[in-house]
Amino acid sequence: MPKKLDFKNLRLCLDNYSADFLFIRLIGSMGGTVKVNEKLEGRKLDFWKNKSGLHLLIDSSEVFHFPLNDYQEANQTGFTLAYERFETIKIKGYRGFGEKMVMLGRGIDPYDPSLPEPQRSFLRTVLDNHLMEIFFEGRVNLKFHSWLEKPHWKYWTIDKPGNIHESILKQEIEYGEGDS
Repeated sequence: MPKKLDFKNLRLCLDNYSADFLFIRLIGSMGGTVKVNEKLEGRKLDFWKNKSGLHLLIDSSEVFHFPLNDYQEANQTGFTLAYERFETIKIKGYRGFGEKMVMLGRGIDPYDPSLPEPQRSFLRTVLDNHLMEIFFEGRVNLKFHSWLEKPHWKYWTIDKPGNIHESILKQEIEYGEGDS
């Protein structure tokens, strides 16, 4: 997603989707020190940003502060959104069905009808040498924003929940124009 839209995308997610988990850890070779590891069931995640940085709150109490010291110097990629998708599979020698997680690379159409529906979505970024992940129930909708590198690399932005059909239609139109 475009970096210039980071805090707009974060606001759209928190205002329109149900956040169920917040995870923040220091970036490090051994996984880093965990700073926040909070289930959000029945609680509200929010943020505010000012000159001193980004403040994350759970039920109006601050749980973490990013000073955003290196925010402007960091790379131009902003937040990323990933989906946790499970595919039901038949396991040889087993009388039932199992599930496997479907992992996708970059450049995959998030609305590909051949893919299983996402169980969870997670918004990720690195700020001030910390990895932050916010998990949401189900699908967080995306819409095409612009091309990073045509014809395979796109910038996406967060879309409101009711706009999924419009997003899919726009995506189909965009693919049609890009492939001709």
